[in-house]
Amino acid sequence: MEDELARLEEKGSQLALVCTDQCADTQTLRQQLLEEKQENYKLKLKLEGATERVAAILAKLPEEA
Repeated sequence: MEDELARLEEKGSQLALVCTDQCADTQTLRQQLLEEKQENYKLKLKLEGATERVAAILAKLPEEA
């Protein structure tokens, strides 16, 4: 009985460690996701700006006959 309780306690401790590691990993992944979303937004703005500049250049070109 004591051996079973000791094994159960050990498994509980291992589970707690796994949960702690998973929480840390989740926090890291959330931070990375936030950074990637911010980078994506910056790139989207750059693309929109480039699209507007190209449209302005195309508007200046003479039309084909």
